[in-house]
Amino acid sequence: MLSAIERYRAHSREDSISTKMEQDIEGGEYEAAWISKRIELIEASKQKLLGKNLGSCSLDELHELEGKLEESLHSIRERKASQNRTYFISYHLLQEQMAQLKEKERSLTKENEALREKYLKCKGLAKSPTATLGEGVAHNGAVQHSDVETKLCIRCPGRGTYT
Repeated sequence: MLSAIERYRAHSREDSISTKMEQDIEGGEYEAAWISKRIELIEASKQKLLGKNLGSCSLDELHELEGKLEESLHSIRERKASQNRTYFISYHLLQEQMAQLKEKERSLTKENEALREKYLKCKGLAKSPTATLGEGVAHNGAVQHSDVETKLCIRCPGRGTYT
């Protein structure tokens, strides 16, 4: 009796497992067929949007397609205009920054000339503004020659000096 019950249980488990597998396979086949059909519909829609295979379209379908294309074109033009505005704003911001930097350069150049003149007056070298340019200062603002001598000294605490 026990052996008959065991055989029944083993057989019923196999049946339930195989039934479940069959159901999964059928569900997968159904899903694959549905996805395949969906891909075909999307491909047909794509072809219509590209202006191909329009012979089977009714007048209503053509009007609907035209509306979709006009919406897409409007969206594309808005995006393009937005990018143009962004470019235009960026360009003008860069121009403003360049103008500000040029003004700052002029201001710093004037300040540099004033400090150079003051330095030369303190040293007693400046006779006139034109003489200042001729005596050691180039027209581009760089000093060509100077009375200042620089020396590098490296010292360790508690030790001698190395030059």
